[in-house]
Amino acid sequence: MWIFGRKGASGFSATSTAEEVTEGIHGSGLTAIVTGATSGIGSETTRVLALRGVHVIMAVRNIQKAIQVKETILKDTPDAKVDVMELDLSSMASIRNFAAKYRSLGLPLHILINNAGVLSPQFKLSKDNIELHFATNHLGHFLLTNLLLETMKTTSYEQNTEGRIINVSSEGHRFAYSGHLSDYMNNELSYSSIYAYGLSKLANILHANELARLLKEDGVNITANSLHPGFIDTELFRGHNIFSIICNRILRYFIKDLSQGAATTCYLALNPQVKGVTGEYFVDSNFAKPSLRAKDQELAKELWEFSMGLTSSK
Repeated sequence: MWIFGRKGASGFSATSTAEEVTEGIHGSGLTAIVTGATSGIGSETTRVLALRGVHVIMAVRNIQKAIQVKETILKDTPDAKVDVMELDLSSMASIRNFAAKYRSLGLPLHILINNAGVLSPQFKLSKDNIELHFATNHLGHFLLTNLLLETMKTTSYEQNTEGRIINVSSEGHRFAYSGHLSDYMNNELSYSSIYAYGLSKLANILHANELARLLKEDGVNITANSLHPGFIDTELFRGHNIFSIICNRILRYFIKDLSQGAATTCYLALNPQVKGVTGEYFVDSNFAKPSLRAKDQELAKELWEFSMGLTSSK
């Protein structure tokens, strides 16, 4: 029987905080990019990584809001290294511009946290005319990762360090559309916000798994893992009646605060327990089992090729 708060093999549980899972760990000399860092677990992840000495790049749409988050962090941790860069994951042009600017800075890259996400009740298309959930939650991060991969490889080789790529997924991946990935891509008639969101979260896990396989095959010292942060009442779900009902009636005893919600991300980013661990799915800073589809290697390869086709021509 699973009990909320019971510690797993890692020594941590659903109630462990981001500070607790990184306690005593020094991240000075490391550089990380965190997408969607202006609110929710993204801002808490940024705060805790900066607290541990990591140079954090906040990759965000809202520059002014990010600056406010940065100023708050600096008040508590005056020597924190935090910078802000503009990134709109629903636009491939913005992603390419961000990657080019980042490479031009000559900064290393040790940790890439693909955290940003959207949840839209209505059917919407991205700036590249792709269904918004898939475009932002998966495809944008897929392209961003590919564009920054050489920088991560160079950093890993030159500094003899392990690179870590972390995809923030969700248990919502279990509610994805069935069938071929392309069947529901831009089909407004069959649109369901829950299933569309679920598909994008399934893609997050499949992406990490296939990336892990390819990196391991190439002998590169970079890991790729995915995670479910837990059920958190963040801005992502506000305004969505069905999720409010679920949270209030069913999940209220299991809802995490932001410090708990960011714990697994920070654990995967810094904790030495996961050194060399790749292609895994984590919940509450412990190994977990995703759905059978999420472990489907052929589906992961199909998604990779499909994503390459969508991003290579944009």
